[in-house]
Formats: sequence, structure tokens, C-alpha cells
Amino acid sequence: MKYVLSIFLWIIGGLYYTGFLLITLLLSFLLPVEKFDWLVKKMLRGLFRFIFFKIELEFLEKVDTSQSYIYMINHVSFFDIPLVGGFIPGFVRGIEASRQHKWPLYGWVMRRLGNIPVERENIYASIKSYTEAELFLQKGKSLIIFPEGGRTSDGELRPFKKLPFHLAKKTQKEIIPVAILDMFRVNNKTSLLINPGRIRLKFGEIIGINIINDMDTVSLRDYTKKKIKNLISEQ
Repeated sequence: MKYVLSIFLWIIGGLYYTGFLLITLLLSFLLPVEKFDWLVKKMLRGLFRFIFFKIELEFLEKVDTSQSYIYMINHVSFFDIPLVGGFIPGFVRGIEASRQHKWPLYGWVMRRLGNIPVERENIYASIKSYTEAELFLQKGKSLIIFPEGGRTSDGELRPFKKLPFHLAKKTQKEIIPVAILDMFRVNNKTSLLINPGRIRLKFGEIIGINIINDMDTVSLRDYTKKKIKNLISEQ
């Protein structure tokens, strides 16, 4: 029965998401992206209701959406990207694998929305992408980064990359550690099965500029990873 349910959810979810991409692509040619970002978020939230996911948000500290942050988030599932796109507060964009920007329709929409592609296997190309991210943050926008650089295959945090933390230090932007909880049970990299249920986004305490400046890049990376690990273990 779980296989039948998963097939059903992939079909209806895929149809919904395709419709979302088509509408968003059209709007991107008619309006500035910030003018219809509220609708993008609303449609992404609707996706999760449509496939029977219940999303819960928990904040350990108030997030000021008028401020610019870097959200550092653990990466579990295919659903992480629409999840954070729909539920992270404020106008945010993300850094994602460049190969995804080559996918028909999805890649076109991600580029039109202003998401930043990164070639993780090429350090020089990665630096170029992070330079683009730096310019984006300097405009007062917020950025989403999955510092593991890919989805976990066992539910445990993977090693974190250093470049995201170099970016935080260079741009002097506060970091918000975020944990995606319960997603591994719902859907993960090792299986196409979908088990609808509760997913939680837990926002940790903001890592301020003083802390960021007191640490070197490696120490900041390890500190942030520990913060996210604690959010996961305290669930």
C-alpha cells in the first residue's frame, strides 16, 4: 500500500509543482520577482498541504525579516528546496547545484527567480558563484545555503564546506542555523517512498557578528555545525 500511496503522491505532487513552475515562469516575465514572491511562497506552502505534509515552525529567537541573514540548513530530501522556499520568512534566495539549473523548466525558473548556481566540484567556479552571492547579500537580501553540499544518505550531518562561512565573515552577515526535522522518515535520498506526516523547521539562535568575527573560518564552520546538530538532537 505504501508504494501505491507514494506513486499517487509523486503524480499529484508533480502535477502541482509543474503548474507552479509554469505560473512562476510566466510571472517572472511580467513582474519584478519581489512583487510576486508572496505568491511563490503561498503556492509552495500549498504543495505540502496537497501531498498531506504538515509543516511546523519553531523559532528560538525572533527573526527580523527586514534584516539580511545567511540561513545554514541541513539537507535531507528532494523536498527541502520547496520547503525552505515556502517557509523561510522574508525574501530569500538560495545557492544550489549548477546541474539543477540545467534541468528543463525547473532550471529556467530558478534562474529567473534569482537563485545562484554553484559548481561544487570546481573550486574556481565556486568562488565565482560566491562572489555573486556576496553582491546579493550586499543588497540587503537573505540567502539560503545547505553547507553539506548535498543530501544525507543516513540521516547524519555530512561534513560542512568552508566557503559558506568565508562568505559570512566577508559580508559580515549574521547566520541563522536551521534544522529540518523528521524529513528523513518522510522522504530521503535512499528511497522514492513518501510517508506523509509532520515536518518541522527549527530556527536556532542567531549567530551574531561578534561571534563570527571572533572565529576563523574553520572554527565558525564547526561551531555552526554543532549548533545545527544540537537542534536536531534536542527534538
